[in-house]
Amino acid sequence: MTDWSVQRAAIERATTDPALLDGPGTQSAVRAAIAALDRGELRSAEKVDGVWRANVWVKQAILLYFRLQRAERIDAGGLEFFDKIPPKRGLEAQGIRVVPPGVARYGSFLEPGAILMPGYVNIGARVGAGTLVDSWATVGSCAQIGRNVHLSGGVGIGGVLEPATAAPVVVEDDCFIGSRCVLVEGVLVEEGAVLGANVVITSSTPILDVTGPEERVWKGRVPARSVVVPGSRPKQFPAGSYQLPCALIIGQRSEKTDKKTSLNDALRAFGVAA
Repeated sequence: MTDWSVQRAAIERATTDPALLDGPGTQSAVRAAIAALDRGELRSAEKVDGVWRANVWVKQAILLYFRLQRAERIDAGGLEFFDKIPPKRGLEAQGIRVVPPGVARYGSFLEPGAILMPGYVNIGARVGAGTLVDSWATVGSCAQIGRNVHLSGGVGIGGVLEPATAAPVVVEDDCFIGSRCVLVEGVLVEEGAVLGANVVITSSTPILDVTGPEERVWKGRVPARSVVVPGSRPKQFPAGSYQLPCALIIGQRSEKTDKKTSLNDALRAFGVAA
């Protein structure tokens, strides 16, 4: 296992004093960190003692990398781009299927067996093995997507680089995220959860478990194995009563459901659009 203490110290010093970025040692540290992100040897966030935490110095390295890079023309067949960061290379050797015009940016990591349809994975993000990023789904910078996840068409997974301490959006293993869902502001979707189409969750969105005699309220976290649909609830304003969005937990995936049906079927069992 690589000891990153020297590079980390250089990156942290340059974050405090940007003038240090002119030094070749600092530039080497930044580029080494981004290359390691691209290979999956470093992560911008990870689960430690059951809690997801941002690796602050790694995110600082990404921010410094943007300062180092100069925009240049990037040719892709008949297409032309102008950007600071190129797309990932060597996809075949890495066992990653990418369907044109899907793009994973350099500094992101997709485990072997991941599939990227015409969507987008940004720098610092990680996508697990067996996961499908479906058409026009986006995985924002530093977001963490687990294994065997389905991000349906048009899903928006928010990214975050600043502040470097901010937690990313995390979707744990075996989740299904329905079409046009939006997850932002460090939301955590725990293992095995199923979100129906058009669910929008921010850090302040009420997530209401309505399966019992009294509602339970969550914010910023979808409990494991929950089945979630979009909802609304009234709130009184001076001008009148209006419906504000929320998310409703209407059930739980069962072992029986897992063994006998697909995730789409699990949604249909609850009458939920995928």
